[in-house]
Amino acid sequence: MTQDEVMEEFRDAGALLEGHFILSSGLRSPVFLQKMFIFQDPARTEKLCRALAEKVTAAFGPIDIVVSPAVGGIVPGYETARQLGAKAMFVERENGVFALRRGFAIPAGARVLMVEDIVTTGLSSRECLASLAEYPGTIVGAACLIDRSGGKADLGVKLVSLAQLDIPAYPADALPPELAAIPAIKPGSRGIQGVKP
Repeated sequence: MTQDEVMEEFRDAGALLEGHFILSSGLRSPVFLQKMFIFQDPARTEKLCRALAEKVTAAFGPIDIVVSPAVGGIVPGYETARQLGAKAMFVERENGVFALRRGFAIPAGARVLMVEDIVTTGLSSRECLASLAEYPGTIVGAACLIDRSGGKADLGVKLVSLAQLDIPAYPADALPPELAAIPAIKPGSRGIQGVKP
């Protein structure tokens, strides 16, 4: 699946939004990828995650366990694991820190892949990977549907993505004039109602 085909899936799903958005990182951007519009369609999700699984297999070989950060990574993590014939697990925040809960554990010798939905700064991915380093399995790498850092996010492991975009993101006090002129909204999971700057 080419990058253009991936982005066409986002456009067709109404998941590629333009305006002034507050990202979960706190940065501002003229583009927001509303991945839940993808994930509400099981067939579209399967198509994208199958393509991601193919890239993952080519890059890393067999995978035993896919781990994703909750909540946004659970759906693509599960579906990618299904396509890989792997187990699917997720980490959740416990006292502000990602941890495997619900009886999940990574045994020695397991080949582990971390799967995210969209990587912007890579912070949640790094936090997820740090929590997995406590287990005896081998973290082989990471994967995501969209790397919107343009390849700049450093996760400490190789990152495979279906599409790599260089979408600008700005601190709130350093907005370009055209973005500052538009009211900001926060459409992600941490601010669904939208907020003013």
